[in-house]
Amino acid sequence: MAEIKFQLDNRRRGAFKVEEDGKQVGEMVIGLSETTLTVYHTEVDPEKEGRGLARQMLDAMVAYAREHGLQVLPLCEYVHGQFRRHPDDYADVWSK
Repeated sequence: MAEIKFQLDNRRRGAFKVEEDGKQVGEMVIGLSETTLTVYHTEVDPEKEGRGLARQMLDAMVAYAREHGLQVLPLCEYVHGQFRRHPDDYADVWSK
């Protein structure tokens, strides 16, 4: 079963990481400012694609942004694509 972990360094850079059986199989690289969570890149191991792991990281990231009152700046193609396809789902956090 996949587990999402969040890591943040002292410069407010980090990632949402998805692990299976103790091994990292994907990550969503982010940076934080006082008001904005910027998503730079999302990647899942090729052999694990198609299982919804990127979506799980997206959901965790959006939940984090909502919990902390942040706007999301989606520089990542995957996240930006999801925001464009489902604008009503992300209207409260999407920094256009």
